[in-house]
Amino acid sequence: MARSAKKGAYVEPSLMNKVQKVKESGKKEAIKTWSRCSMVLPDFVGMTFAVHNGKTFTKVFVTENMVGHYLGEFSPTRTFRLHSGQRKSGAK
Repeated sequence: MARSAKKGAYVEPSLMNKVQKVKESGKKEAIKTWSRCSMVLPDFVGMTFAVHNGKTFTKVFVTENMVGHYLGEFSPTRTFRLHSGQRKSGAK
């Protein structure tokens, strides 16, 4: 379910602090975060985030198309192996 427009976008306060520090310093380093539920704001465009997927950190470079989505959408938590029918090699 989508968040109410009246409430506005949710961004973890500690993540906003990290973003402000990186903007002030001017460095192009990845910002480590565990906050998958934070929304991508227009201020984040051009920045790189290291989003935790439960096991490792996935680097996510933010573009204009990502604004309004959640950071967790770009860091998958599950790896797809194969369907059981695809294991058989050879055509019939």
